[in-house]
Amino acid sequence: VGEVKTCIPHPDSDHMHITTVDVGTGEILTIVCGAPNVATGQKVIVATIGTVLYDGDKEFTIKKSKLRGIDSFGMLCAEDEIGVGTSHDGIIVLPNDIKIGTPASEYFNVENDTIIEVDITPNRVDAVSHIGVARDLALALGTKYTVPSVDEFKTDNNSRPIGVEIEEKNGCFRYAGVTITGIKIAPSPKWLQDRLKAIGLNPINNVVDVSNFILHEFGQPLHTFDADQIAGDKVIVKTMPAGTKFTTLDGVERSLDAKDLMICNANEPMCIAGVFGGLKSGISDNTTSVFIESAYFNPVYVRKTARRHDLHTEASFIFERGVDPNITITALKRASLLIKETAGGQISSDIIDIYPEPVKPFDITVRYAQINRLIGEEIPKDFVKKVIKGMEAEIVS
Repeated sequence: VGEVKTCIPHPDSDHMHITTVDVGTGEILTIVCGAPNVATGQKVIVATIGTVLYDGDKEFTIKKSKLRGIDSFGMLCAEDEIGVGTSHDGIIVLPNDIKIGTPASEYFNVENDTIIEVDITPNRVDAVSHIGVARDLALALGTKYTVPSVDEFKTDNNSRPIGVEIEEKNGCFRYAGVTITGIKIAPSPKWLQDRLKAIGLNPINNVVDVSNFILHEFGQPLHTFDADQIAGDKVIVKTMPAGTKFTTLDGVERSLDAKDLMICNANEPMCIAGVFGGLKSGISDNTTSVFIESAYFNPVYVRKTARRHDLHTEASFIFERGVDPNITITALKRASLLIKETAGGQISSDIIDIYPEPVKPFDITVRYAQINRLIGEEIPKDFVKKVIKGMEAEIVS
């Protein structure tokens, strides 16, 4: 944090200013600034010589420079230049009571964290979530991991039930949902924003942020609909006639294929199942009731639709590889509790869960000799059993 002591127009520029800035080191820095809002007496964020700033994955170091003949020994920063916002309209102006020399990280309460990047092969969709990775790490490190409890979930009233009907049964194997009323759309609390920012996501609002949080926590994509936009208080999972026009959340009008699985209300489609939401049914600042969808869609349907429309989202990435049908309800309850925590409201329906043919556990034959052949050395049998059980598979014989 520095204080602008003087600010005069640059003699050879119609928009730059020559400033002198005190950053608390005992030396007054001359800094040329092109921001339109710079003025004498301001408390500002200063990147001194040697500071490393980042633009996405690229980094650059602040150096002494000469701007239109004037030496400049630093930079006065805008929000986007230090990653605390998106504005580039002018420099950040701080309250006058902030002490000169205060580190920007201290003023913005920046926390240090560790990011683990994991490359996922197509056969390891169980590891696209934080819980899935935690399961692996716990096994490797000889410790335990925990899954957030949803025991507190309960229906507050049954004033807003939304019916569900699955017409295209080959495209949707399980569909669950619940309604929450009386919510208030607002920015998410800091802890939730920080968690999303840590993995490169931009916070949007409390409801959408909870959905994104659950997607990465459980590996279960969710979709939240504005319940007031569900005509007839009914959700229908079906396909639409070829050529049906549908506008997605990005404002693009698309022509549907007869095999695109859609989430519809009584009158029209609302969402491309497992891929992308529609413009009309999305969450807005005026939303007061939501219907949360947690489903298990046919991976083939999702993959082909995503390719047809060149729509590749985080949700489609997971659905294409097959979600765990056993976490559908747990993820839904977890989302409901977090929405109540961050947006208020009441759970105003029982959970509806349509699951006509539950997916049964499937058997895998594992031979010790084959394991040893693939790995190239002999693995102790007790260790093999430990790993299999640690990945929560049952050994039947």
